[in-house]
Amino acid sequence: MDVVIVGGHGKIARRLAHLLVARGDRVRGVIRNPAHVDDLRADGSEPVVCDLERAGADELAGAINGADAVVFAAGAGPGSGAERKLTVDRDGAIKLLHAARAADVERYVMVSSLGAEDPPGGDDVFAVYLRAKAEADRELMASDRAWTVVRPVFLQDEQGTGRARLAEQALRGEVPRDDVAGVLAACLHEPRSARRVLYESAGEDPIEEALARVL
Repeated sequence: MDVVIVGGHGKIARRLAHLLVARGDRVRGVIRNPAHVDDLRADGSEPVVCDLERAGADELAGAINGADAVVFAAGAGPGSGAERKLTVDRDGAIKLLHAARAADVERYVMVSSLGAEDPPGGDDVFAVYLRAKAEADRELMASDRAWTVVRPVFLQDEQGTGRARLAEQALRGEVPRDDVAGVLAACLHEPRSARRVLYESAGEDPIEEALARVL
C-alpha cells in the first residue's frame, strides 16, 4: 500500500510510518519544514515538502498523487493560537479532502480527538481546537471518500502495549501514541473500518482483535 501521511513529522505520524514501513508499505510524509527531511528518511519514509497552510488543493493533490490512502495527522501543536487551530486542524484537513478527490485517492484516515463529538463553546484555544476538529470530521464524514475517523483519548508518550480498547461511543482515560499509531495502521489495512468513527483508549485486547471486535 502507498500511504501519504500529512503532518509527517508529528509524534503519531512518525510512529505510524515505522509500523507501515515494517509491513512493507510505501510511506510518504508531507512536511512543512525542510529541516525534518532527514528524520523522515531515517524512519524509512519519503519526505515531501509542502506547506499545508499555504499550498492550494491542487498543489497538495500533486503531493499525494498515486497514493492508495492518505492520513491526516497534522496539527497546529501545543502553544499555537486559536487562528492556527482553524487554518491547520480544520482547513488543512478539508483541503486534504479536496486534494484526495482531485488525485482520486479514495481512502482517508483522520486523526481526530475525543471531544470532537460534542465540542464546547467559548473562545479558549482548546474549545476552538475541538470545534475545528469537529468541523473537519463532519466535512469528511459527509464526503464520498472511504473515510475512517479515529478519536483517541488523552495522549501519552509512554511505551505502547500493542493493545487497545475501541468503541463507537466516547471513552475516557489515556492511551500511548504508539498504540494510536497501531490502530491507524490496522484501520488502513482493514476495509471494513471505512465509514466508521472509532474511539480509542488503553485496553486489554491486541489491536487487531480490538478492531475486529468493534467492526
